[in-house]
Amino acid sequence: MTEPLVLLMGKFCDSRLFEAQISEFSRTRMVIVAPIFYGDRVTDFAQDVLAQLPPKFAILGHDLGGFVAMEILRKAPERVLRFGVMSSNALADTPQDAAVRENDIILIRSGRIKEVVADEAMKSLAHRVERNFTMGHLRTMAAGFSPEQAIDQIRAFQKRPDQQGTLRKCKVPAVVICGDQDPITPMRRQDVMAAMIPYSKLHVIENTGHYPTLESPEATNAAIADWLAQPYVLRS
Repeated sequence: MTEPLVLLMGKFCDSRLFEAQISEFSRTRMVIVAPIFYGDRVTDFAQDVLAQLPPKFAILGHDLGGFVAMEILRKAPERVLRFGVMSSNALADTPQDAAVRENDIILIRSGRIKEVVADEAMKSLAHRVERNFTMGHLRTMAAGFSPEQAIDQIRAFQKRPDQQGTLRKCKVPAVVICGDQDPITPMRRQDVMAAMIPYSKLHVIENTGHYPTLESPEATNAAIADWLAQPYVLRS
């Protein structure tokens, strides 16, 4: 069976985050990019997405989409045939992180979302020729968000639950994809997260920051293809 591939985008992103993946994998399977807009909690997003998905699917979430993918795995494990996260982590926000996000909310309310995106991108993109292209892509995507939608996504970061227990219960082929130069979700967190998940593989994309799909699309596609080719495992 060729299961549908569900892609969940990161904060302030739309389907353009996955252009290379849609082009590659839609040749052989249904590819669904699910919006993450409705509510201000990860549980709200997961409930909304689940209501729109087919009965069974493979799911891969980037950044905020990774948190939503984990919540979907927790809520409906029987529907998830493959599970993946990219540039994400399973921990709840720390008080320090939550406080920093309040500064971003103030900027967004004053119409400065592009400034927020540019600041985060400067910290999170690898030093590559493609950096300006990726930065422009991120700004363009963020410009399509209303202040309310952007703030709701930040609130979801602040309120997200710890999902370590969810990952330990995963019983399907799993993948953790990350860039080796990502300071937002650094390698040590990715190693720990991959170790939590039974049957998981860790794919580290070299010379890449927080946005592997944009910074290193071919290597990212290879990691996804490897995950989709993994044999199913028996649930117990």
